[in-house]
Amino acid sequence: MVRFVQHSRSPLPTRPLGKTGVTLPILGFGTAAAGRRLNTRDAVRLYETAFRAGITYFDTAPEFAGYGQAQVQLSHLLRQVQSQVFLVTKCYEPDGERALQLLEQNLKELGTTYADLVFVHSVGADKMDPKIVFGKHGTYAALMKAKSLGLTRFVGLSGHSRPSRFLPALRHLEIDVLLNSVNFVDRHTYNFEEQVWPIAARQNIGLIAMKVFGGARHPSPNTLSHAQMSSDYHDVAFRYALSQPHVCCATIGMATPRELEENLDRARRFQPLSMAEGRRLHDAGARLARQWADHLGPVS
Repeated sequence: MVRFVQHSRSPLPTRPLGKTGVTLPILGFGTAAAGRRLNTRDAVRLYETAFRAGITYFDTAPEFAGYGQAQVQLSHLLRQVQSQVFLVTKCYEPDGERALQLLEQNLKELGTTYADLVFVHSVGADKMDPKIVFGKHGTYAALMKAKSLGLTRFVGLSGHSRPSRFLPALRHLEIDVLLNSVNFVDRHTYNFEEQVWPIAARQNIGLIAMKVFGGARHPSPNTLSHAQMSSDYHDVAFRYALSQPHVCCATIGMATPRELEENLDRARRFQPLSMAEGRRLHDAGARLARQWADHLGPVS
C-alpha cells in the first residue's frame, strides 16, 4: 500500500461526522469540476496533491449526474490509498432496483467493492418523487439493503432544493448524513440551515455543506466553470458554512492547483464568524438572493 508523504504545513482542522464515529477534515474535495474539466493525468495529480495536503473526503458521482469522468479518474488514487480516504458516491435514481444497478456501476468505475457513504442524491429534484424514493421499492430501501450487504458503511440524503422533502425522512427513516446547499445567499431562499439542519442535529446526523460558493454558474463540459458567487466573498462564505452548528465539513469543487491551495488555506486558518460579521453577511446575502432567486431548483 502506498502512503504519500503529507505536507509539512499545519494539519487541517477536523470534526466528527455526527453519529458515524468518523472524523473528517473540515475541507472535502468535490470532484465534479475536475471530472468535467480535466484529463485523467491532471485530475489524478490534483487528487494526489489534495490527499498529501490532508484531504480525505472525496465526493463523486457518475457522468450523467454532472461529474464527467470523475469516478474513473478517482479510481487511480483509490488503488493506492482507499483505506485512508472517505469515499462518497451518489445514486440519482428514484427506483430501488435501478439504484442498486447504478451503485454497482459506480463501484466498478471507482475500482472498488464498497463506498464509505452513498447518498440518495438530489432529493429535491423533479425526478426524485418522494413517494417512490422513500417507498418500499425505492432508492432509500435499496441503499439500506446495500448497507447490510457491505457495499456501503453509511446512507445519506443530498439535495440542493425543496428542503421540505427532507423533513418526513428525518422523522421516519434512519439517516446517517445530510449533504445540503449551504451558503449565506441561499439561506434566504432554501434555508436548510434553519429548516432542516437543526432537526438533523438533534438526531446527531452528520452534516456536510455543499454549494458553499453558490455552485457553478456555467456547468458546461467545455467551459471553465465559475462559481455563482463573486470571489470577493469566498473567504467569508467558507467561514459562514463552517460556522453552522454541528457541521462537519464543506465539500468544494476544485479543478486547479490554485483553487485547491486557496481552499486549503481557508481551512487551515478558519475562524468562526463573529456576531457582527454574521449580521453584515445577512444583509449582503439578502441582496444577492434577490438576484439569484431559485437558481438551484424549486423551493417547495
